[in-house]
Amino acid sequence: MFKNFIQRPVLAIVISILTVFMGMLAIEQLPTSQFPEIAPTTVNVFIAYPGASADVLTKSCVVQLETAINGVQGMRYIASDATSAGEATIRIIFEPGTDPNMAVVRVKTRVDQVMPNLPPLVQREGVIITPVQPSMLMYVNLYGDAKDADERFLYNYAYTQLIPEIQRIPGVAQAQILGTRVYAMRIWLKPDRMRAYNISAEEAMEAMKEQSLIARPGRLGQSSGINAQALEYVLVYKGQYNTPEEYRDIIVRANDEGEKIRLGDIADVTLGSEFFDIYSTMDGMPAASIVLKQTMGSNASEVIAKVKAKLKDLSVMMPPSIKYRVSYDVSTFLDASTEQVLHTLRDAFILVALVVFIFLGDWRSTLIPIIAVPVSMIGTFFVMQMFSLSINLITLFALVLSIGIVVDNAIVVVEAVHAKMEQEHLSPYNAVKVVMGEIGGAIIAITLMMVSVFIPIAFMTGPVGVFYRQFSITMAGGIIISAVVALTLTPVLCAMMLKPHVAGHKKKNLLDRFIAAFNRGFERMTGRYVAILDRVVARRVLTFGSLAVFCAGIYISGQVLPAGFIPNEDQGTIYAIIQTPPGSTLETTNKVAHNLQHICEEIPEIESVSSLAGYEIMTAGRGSNAGTCLINLKPWHDRHKDVNEVMEELEHLTKDLGAVIEYFEPPAVPGFGSSGGFSLRMLDRTNGTDYHEFDRVNKDFMAALAKRKELTGLFTFYAANYPQYELIVDNQVAMQKGVSIGKAMENLNILIGSDYQQGFIRFGRYFKVFVQAGPEYRRYPSDLADLFVKNEEGEMVPYSSFMRFEKRLGPNEITRYNMYNSAAIRGLPAAGYTSGDAINAIKEVAKASLPRGYDIAWEGLSFDEAQRGNEAVYIFLIVLIFVYLVLAAQYESFVLPLVVLLSLPVGVLGSFLMLKMMGLANDVYAQIGIIMLIGLLGKNAVLIVEFAVQKQRAGATVREAAIEGARARFRPILMTSFAFIAGLIPLVVATGAGAIGNRTIGSSALGGMFVGTLLGVLIIPGLYFVFATMIQGRKLISDERDEPVSEQFIRSAEEGSSAKETIRHLNDRLKELLKRKKD
Repeated sequence: MFKNFIQRPVLAIVISILTVFMGMLAIEQLPTSQFPEIAPTTVNVFIAYPGASADVLTKSCVVQLETAINGVQGMRYIASDATSAGEATIRIIFEPGTDPNMAVVRVKTRVDQVMPNLPPLVQREGVIITPVQPSMLMYVNLYGDAKDADERFLYNYAYTQLIPEIQRIPGVAQAQILGTRVYAMRIWLKPDRMRAYNISAEEAMEAMKEQSLIARPGRLGQSSGINAQALEYVLVYKGQYNTPEEYRDIIVRANDEGEKIRLGDIADVTLGSEFFDIYSTMDGMPAASIVLKQTMGSNASEVIAKVKAKLKDLSVMMPPSIKYRVSYDVSTFLDASTEQVLHTLRDAFILVALVVFIFLGDWRSTLIPIIAVPVSMIGTFFVMQMFSLSINLITLFALVLSIGIVVDNAIVVVEAVHAKMEQEHLSPYNAVKVVMGEIGGAIIAITLMMVSVFIPIAFMTGPVGVFYRQFSITMAGGIIISAVVALTLTPVLCAMMLKPHVAGHKKKNLLDRFIAAFNRGFERMTGRYVAILDRVVARRVLTFGSLAVFCAGIYISGQVLPAGFIPNEDQGTIYAIIQTPPGSTLETTNKVAHNLQHICEEIPEIESVSSLAGYEIMTAGRGSNAGTCLINLKPWHDRHKDVNEVMEELEHLTKDLGAVIEYFEPPAVPGFGSSGGFSLRMLDRTNGTDYHEFDRVNKDFMAALAKRKELTGLFTFYAANYPQYELIVDNQVAMQKGVSIGKAMENLNILIGSDYQQGFIRFGRYFKVFVQAGPEYRRYPSDLADLFVKNEEGEMVPYSSFMRFEKRLGPNEITRYNMYNSAAIRGLPAAGYTSGDAINAIKEVAKASLPRGYDIAWEGLSFDEAQRGNEAVYIFLIVLIFVYLVLAAQYESFVLPLVVLLSLPVGVLGSFLMLKMMGLANDVYAQIGIIMLIGLLGKNAVLIVEFAVQKQRAGATVREAAIEGARARFRPILMTSFAFIAGLIPLVVATGAGAIGNRTIGSSALGGMFVGTLLGVLIIPGLYFVFATMIQGRKLISDERDEPVSEQFIRSAEEGSSAKETIRHLNDRLKELLKRKKD
């Protein structure tokens, strides 16, 4: 069948050109990202209730919404966070792969059911439901160095000029400015003036409502179908006020004598901000921090490039004192990692070519397999597009590893052609025709076996399943294309490029002498190898004893090898989480953040620092004693310390800043949590939560965790010692004084907490009008005694006459998980330990120390890691079963495939030993490498078994067939294996971005391939002798065929092709005879 391609070289070349062409088209269309989309879909429900404490917000809103949302279709878990800043966020985490639009619809349907039960102010503010994209795309700071460029101006400049432009860029799902410094008309009431004029806050707001309004008078001159007029006039009214001067002129009270009290008499009116809850700076300068997130399936690099181009265009219109800086974007790490992988591809390509050249001995023979590499690799992109994959680190790793694999089939063909020309003195064309009939079946068998390794894991689910799927489809695509190339293009190139061997030809130059010496040395080594096999191949005890030792080694090394999930890479970014003492003001936290910035300026590895006082990135919560600093490091090649060393230095330098500061890296996988390390919740499953008792249990649990050597950087924001004052109303006295308790509390809501009833349009945007007492009237608890409320008879009654205050302590932030009150805990594995070790340690501590009614739960990436269990074992079992069944069908035997399967433990042991030697973990990358080893080492076994079966069918004994099969395939096995190993060397020695992943997958594959090849060539013949002897002369049915399926396929195709050729030749001959007779 495949001989036809030798006679049709143009067809073979065109097939390869089309493969490359389709792959190049696919490259332009494939999305690019750091990792596949494995993060679960998340929907956020945001609630604003100005003035409400965390406890009030939880009881009035969060519990009702959680109850309604709980159990929504596809939900994994639900988590909420309520702060005394009057804001709450409920996060609903869905199973990976859930359509985010459908998730939003499901959540909104549940929220609509309880909306009427929520407080009126919450309904007026609106319950905002948004899908959260898996990753933060960019972090942009708009900063200014002039006095007039304060945070409020920068925020609103970005809000009005930048955000609308950026949101229109394709691929940008969300553009959000952290904080709420958006313009607002602030009515700062003066309670002492209001008391003097006997005016309540309610009266002031009523006056605003009556005078600043939207009117629609209509038109004059309309005939209404009765009386036509010549002209028509539109009646207009100014509408809502939008300047401070207009609001100051609002008349609150007037009498018949012309006396009037204006709003400006009892309040200061300014164009201020909605809230003053966050201080944002960059390198000490005021800044507006913009966070961008991308849509699913978009190309991260392209979106970032478009955003940067748009910012560059917009910068032309910016005031001279305003500048912008991209403090973080995923493309930095992605581009650096991609560049690292491309360099690795280049180096691997060169090393593979060098190994092939040494074994094959001339540049023509070397060029043929090397041509197969770009054809197979570029063609793989077309396969990736067919299966909706993306260009990410996992698929790029697969491409790097595929270099050594895709070149194998071509090497087997070229080496077999050389051997046939040497042995039978054939021309390249005739040698290729003979060889394709002999090894075509072996190539198909190898391809089937290697593809069968990757097929079952392509159907796995969950986050790890997505990793395996992307890797397996990429590898399988490359392997299938390389097999097609080996059966079509490679034979044609051999027939065109190779030269026949000339007897007695002496090689002259130094390189030729080196190659000749290498070949002589290899022949001597082959002779010694055959001599060893002659002594050990029939020793069953030695064969199975060695296997037992290898299996024991796997078990022991597996116990001491640290387990992990996805390693944290040096992404060049550090999150500093600041926690000042409870009760600290926003200014105190901001001062600590500034001190941290000054310290960072002295560290040469740090490029810039952005700080947010009042916001912590872990739970996206807000509080005056919380802060976050985003520390950006210099590019990897411009610094001498990695991210962990910088974090250790910062921990030492900032331990005396008067605040708890912990340092974390970004999450290993964007969208999986807010930071690296582990993430869990301590849950209170009792019927009612005593916040102080919960705080005690949490502190004891944290203390117990701190004693474990596997854990470091433990951190929690939960505390029940935030200073609070409880308002206690004497109902009887209030009623006696004619005070409505509802109106009294509503008055406090306005004066202390703030309220808004209307808005206005300015700068083409909608802004709110907030009413609140001036800051000087609400500084201390004693200021409450100077506030008054109007009773039913219009008299001003002091609050102190019917209300008292008691000091108490309580939580400033309440977090919940699956409708239980919880404490969010973050931390990092200690040096020398993995996240798997940390999770096991936490489980042990929780089981031993938590009292009855308390438990732990996992979130983020830890949720999946904690549930993995023995997933890797099941994966390998599934792969082995699938490979076994494919080989059983191939060899028409349920016994012979055991030769292949039992040869694999040698490589797995080598992989574990290499990982331990390199100080790496048995994580997803390592397991990907081991799965790939099953295919590669199985390929070596298949090469020997395939040839041994041919020899045995030709009349050789089992022992002779085993030895001859090993001898004949010894050189191609070593050649292909060392070519693959050479391609892995750049991965093993990788540095910079993505170094841990590179080293892990490279070490896992290299160690397994090296040990598995060197020892496998000794074990496989012995296993073949045992199992071939076992089944010799035994069949399931009497006329069962023992010829391998692939060999039968090739032979049948050749016989059919030969018969057709004979018939065609006879027809031509018959036509010629008939023509002669006619003439």
